[in-house]
Amino acid sequence: MAKHLRITGRVQGVGYRASFEAQAKALGLSGWVRNRRDGSVEALVDGDVQALAQIVEWARRGPPAARVEAVEESERTPGADSTPAPGDREGFTVLPTA
Repeated sequence: MAKHLRITGRVQGVGYRASFEAQAKALGLSGWVRNRRDGSVEALVDGDVQALAQIVEWARRGPPAARVEAVEESERTPGADSTPAPGDREGFTVLPTA
């Protein structure tokens, strides 16, 4: 199962991506996270249902300096709509800003 997340609020310049990556790796998830030019953070995560629920819960809080306003969450079929499939990548990574 894969989830696409879009996190808004004060989430850039506060270590959000690095913290998200560390949480995802600790939960055994694969995928990626990146900043968006609109000031949001976007992530695609793949793994078991319980780990996905935990990363979504964490995303709603973020690291201490973040102020998360909203987390938009949608299920994705890996590889659909030209979105890179998390399973196509080894582990979890931070991608360049898009």
